[in-house]
Amino acid sequence: MAKSTAVMVPVGEREVRVTSPDRVVYEATEWAPAVTKQQVCEYFIAVGPAFMHASGDRPVALERWPGGWREGMTLSVDSIGRQTGDGFYSKRLPKGAPDWLETCRVLTPNGRPIDELCLTELAAVVWAAQMGTLTFHPWAVRKTDLDRPDELRLDLDPQPGATFADARQVAGVAKELLEELGLRGYPKTSGNRGIHIYVRIQPEWSFDQVRHAAIGLGRELERRDDRVTTAWWKEERGDASIFLDFNQNLRDRTVAGAWSLRPRPGAPVSTPMSWAHLAEVDDPRKYNLHTVPEYLSDGDPWSDIDDTAYALDALLRLWEDLPGGELNFPPDYPKMPGEPPRVQPSKKVAEHWDEQGNRIET
Repeated sequence: MAKSTAVMVPVGEREVRVTSPDRVVYEATEWAPAVTKQQVCEYFIAVGPAFMHASGDRPVALERWPGGWREGMTLSVDSIGRQTGDGFYSKRLPKGAPDWLETCRVLTPNGRPIDELCLTELAAVVWAAQMGTLTFHPWAVRKTDLDRPDELRLDLDPQPGATFADARQVAGVAKELLEELGLRGYPKTSGNRGIHIYVRIQPEWSFDQVRHAAIGLGRELERRDDRVTTAWWKEERGDASIFLDFNQNLRDRTVAGAWSLRPRPGAPVSTPMSWAHLAEVDDPRKYNLHTVPEYLSDGDPWSDIDDTAYALDALLRLWEDLPGGELNFPPDYPKMPGEPPRVQPSKKVAEHWDEQGNRIET
């Protein structure tokens, strides 16, 4: 097939050059037509004000699928950041990026600095979409303070035997708990089977403290609903459980941003909702590139998310008061104080580990 001619797409005061605009990024499904690269760019323009309200002025990692997405494709990079799959995470701007793009210097868990794209204007979003970005992964910080999160993110991740309905019901329990503690959560679909709940917080706590707040809330949820688990090791979770992924609140850890596309059939969107609307959703696939702009025409359900920033004291008290202690950090993090051994429980030999979780060399 002949290569389509590049087009210039107006975005505010700029024009973004979109190459191969007719490239099929998503193939057609039984419930949604095919999607071209130009349609992806036009989608982000259509949801632009709400997208920027949720993710503007934040550093962002880009989940890029330059050739489009198909069933069976993989998302992966090697240990030094080279692409090994069809899709990959891009944390640095590629060579030749426009000089008007802004960056934020963020630190990885081992202290290495990276200049990531900062979403200061909608044209930057469309440029990233032209580069194959489907999912934006914004940090929980703004450019004004890159070390103090202003969002607590609760990632409710259904395990293989659990469903979206299970996650929705657990989200309702989380809503009630947050309200009891004087906090307001804002839910969205993940774009797959999960649900994310955001709480706007005062930027006064470290990433580690926000993570502890998520663990505290997760442990109280475990007490209220036996479907919930904070077990880090999959073998301990239970096939039908909902895992609250507390580690998503750490430095350099992100979830799919609000209004982002996901690499799934039908171009689904990680869609913000009111609690009342979420309670009526049975199939999150209905919220996709084709339907979300019209859905958003009724108003942004997160329009008031910045009106109140909450303190974390109540959640940190749960962390301090409920039993369980420290939990595992992701494998690319340095060994942390009080962390349990980084070995699957089924493979752990007790005498090989000391009380601080360090391996005893024999």
